[in-house]
Amino acid sequence: MVISRKIQIRINVLVVTIAALLLITFSMYSLGYLDELLNILAKDHYIFYWMVLVGIFAEIVAGSMGMGYGVICTTTLLFLNIPPHIVSASIHSAESFTTAAGSISHIKLKNVSKSLVKKLAIPAVIGAVIGALSLTYLGEYYSKITKTIIAFYTLYLGIQILSNAFKPKQSKALKRKTNLTRLGVIGGFIDSFAGGGWGPLVTGTLIKNAFTPRFAVGSSTVAKFILTITAAVTFFFTLGIQHWNIILGLLIGGIFTAPFSAMLTAKLPVKKMFLVIGTLVIVMSCITIYKSVFK
Repeated sequence: MVISRKIQIRINVLVVTIAALLLITFSMYSLGYLDELLNILAKDHYIFYWMVLVGIFAEIVAGSMGMGYGVICTTTLLFLNIPPHIVSASIHSAESFTTAAGSISHIKLKNVSKSLVKKLAIPAVIGAVIGALSLTYLGEYYSKITKTIIAFYTLYLGIQILSNAFKPKQSKALKRKTNLTRLGVIGGFIDSFAGGGWGPLVTGTLIKNAFTPRFAVGSSTVAKFILTITAAVTFFFTLGIQHWNIILGLLIGGIFTAPFSAMLTAKLPVKKMFLVIGTLVIVMSCITIYKSVFK
């Protein structure tokens, strides 16, 4: 019953999105602009269509593993030689919509602790602003160094994901004291600066420290939505809208897949997913590091 309600919310978002896209397409066809639109979408070696596929894949990973959307998108975009500040700005712009849908689902399902959201979100906003401003400057003037640092970070996350495939199922642990302010600031900064990482760091820490899983995931998702909006707005005022074809591709791919990702959670072999995704992130990060350092 819980899963069906969550899926229904996401399906409603999908239906509205499809209706809007059909209306826009029909309007452009009627006005004779459809060919022009297709030519625009073919720019940058058809990156829009590649981003749709990345958005679909990243959302499947996030839906089945509870994390990984930002990591997959960041690793792929860096691999495609997109500048680091454009990577994070594009991902957060697209995630503003996908995290909104997830937050609405968790709120309706009563998976959210208001006090936990406040303790995470306020520090996360501060961290997100600092991270976005830092990346805007470093990404433009020191893109090679920044790209290498972020690639090493995604390599670390890949190793963390891969290690989850070999971890034995843990028994219920005693709840550990967690500094939520520090966790929020660091999580917000890293997510904004590196394009992802909130899920593995913040949600992973909360669950590891024995917070109730559904409240940990739901509250972390809402806090992530707030920091995502903050990062996107900060990037908008500092960079403007760049590479909208990347944003649109990721957004469409994520929205079309979101209603069905919840269904896949119980069907996909999660340990094998950890193994495949972790290996993929490690390999792509290593290639990015090699290209940044030696080319």
